[in-house]
Amino acid sequence: MQTIMNILAGATGIFMLLVFIRIMLTWFSGANYGRPMELLCRITGPYLDWFRRFPALQAGFLDLSPIAAMAVLSLAHNIFMTLARYGAVRMGVILAMVISSLWSAVSFILGFFIIVLILRLIAYLTNRNIYGTFWRIIDAVSQPVLYRINRLLFQRRLVNYRTGILASIGLLGGGMIIMGLLVRAAVLLVERLPV
Repeated sequence: MQTIMNILAGATGIFMLLVFIRIMLTWFSGANYGRPMELLCRITGPYLDWFRRFPALQAGFLDLSPIAAMAVLSLAHNIFMTLARYGAVRMGVILAMVISSLWSAVSFILGFFIIVLILRLIAYLTNRNIYGTFWRIIDAVSQPVLYRINRLLFQRRLVNYRTGILASIGLLGGGMIIMGLLVRAAVLLVERLPV
C-alpha cells in the first residue's frame, strides 16, 4: 500500500510540475516553443480543460481555472504523501488538507489583487503612461476590485483615487493576514479530530 501511494505521490508531483510549466509558458503568448509545447499541451490539456468548463472559475477575462487545477493536484499529492508516510489517514487530516488547499488558492488570488493594486498605485504616483497594453490589463483587473471595496468602505462618499487604492490594499492585506491566522487555527483544530 505504501509503495503504491509513493508512486502515486511521485506521479502527482511530476504532473503538478508539468501543469505549472504549462501555465507559466502561456503567460508568454508570443513565444513559439514548437514540439515540446505541443507535447506538454497534449499531456496537460485535458486536465486543464476540465476545469475551464466551470463558469464560476471565470471572472471576466481572468481565468481562475489553473489555480483550481493546481489546488486539486496539491490536495491529491498531499493525501498520497500522507498515506505513503503513515499507511492510513484520519478524516481530520483530510479535512485539514482540504482547508489548506482552499486557503492556498484564495490567498493566491488575494495576493494577486494586492500586487495589481500596488502596481496601479505606483503608476498613479509616478504619472506613468497608462495607455500601454500592460497598464490597460492592470486597469481592467484593478478597477472592479477598487469599485467593490470602495463601495464597501466608503459607501456613497467620494474619496480621491490614491486613498481608494491605499484603503483597498490595506483591506485586502489585513483580511489576508486575519484569514490566514483563522485558517491556521482551524487546520490545527480539525487535524486533531479523532475520526
